[in-house]
Amino acid sequence: MKTLYFDCFSGISGDMVIGALIDAGADPEFLVQELKKLQIDDEYELVWKKVVKNGITSTKFDVMLLDSIRMNNAVDHSHEHGHNHSHDHNHDHSHEHGHSHSHSHSHSHSHDHNQDHSHEHSHEHSHNHSHSHSHHHRSYKDIVKLIIEADLSDDVKNTALHIFEKIGRAEGHIHGMPLEQVHFHEVGAVDSIIDIVGAAILIHHLEVTVIKASAIPVGTGRIKIDHGIYPVPAPATLEILKGIPLEHTTIHGELTTPTGAAIVVALAADFCAFPSLKVQSIGYGAGTKTFAEHPNVLRVIIGEQSQPL
Repeated sequence: MKTLYFDCFSGISGDMVIGALIDAGADPEFLVQELKKLQIDDEYELVWKKVVKNGITSTKFDVMLLDSIRMNNAVDHSHEHGHNHSHDHNHDHSHEHGHSHSHSHSHSHSHDHNQDHSHEHSHEHSHNHSHSHSHHHRSYKDIVKLIIEADLSDDVKNTALHIFEKIGRAEGHIHGMPLEQVHFHEVGAVDSIIDIVGAAILIHHLEVTVIKASAIPVGTGRIKIDHGIYPVPAPATLEILKGIPLEHTTIHGELTTPTGAAIVVALAADFCAFPSLKVQSIGYGAGTKTFAEHPNVLRVIIGEQSQPL
């Protein structure tokens, strides 16, 4: 049976999942076309390219928010000196939290992200709409409606809804409210919607039978989110990962984000050591941050696993 294994030795985030699946052979152009069925493609632009992370060639996937691009361009044009809005982008690949929002700082379109040699294999899909809808604070109910009404397959819809429910229930538990009343920036961000629905699209596109994953390293230290300075893992991430084996690490930073946690928890049938596989394809999805000691990538292995007798 066709098995996909998430080797999360450097954690997992939504953009790393998409990058790894593309790197393993999923068709990014198919992803672009399917995501248009959400009818929010006037809000974002997709970019993917090859980068090298500590010696490993991998695919970096980004969702560029068009509102932010327009706003930043307006700021650039109104300031004679330009101020060089590079901001380093060293954000622990964390889409979900308001403390960083790695895709909103698209001042130069170079997307360097401290990624060593980018190889310039960049694919941009600009939709050139003159208007934009600033819906970055969609509620859980808004997102469910968006997915249900999209012309996606039932399998993709169900997978995406299952992932979003993981995040919604975690946030609802933390904030003390029922799922239906959850309304928060983290899940409503366009990049999180794209990462989650995109992961569902590509997983089914690859026709995988079984999904397994390693233990999940979450990182150490502190991060700043909308509600203040919190320990790593963030409350939502830890809530989502209840019952899942976590791996100790001394690396400072947020290795696993709420979106990454929700994707792997919703998809993986088992969390285990590397399974017995006849490997067919391997993909590496790059995170944003660069570490001194190891490549900040998610590894995906796809292969045939013998049916148990």
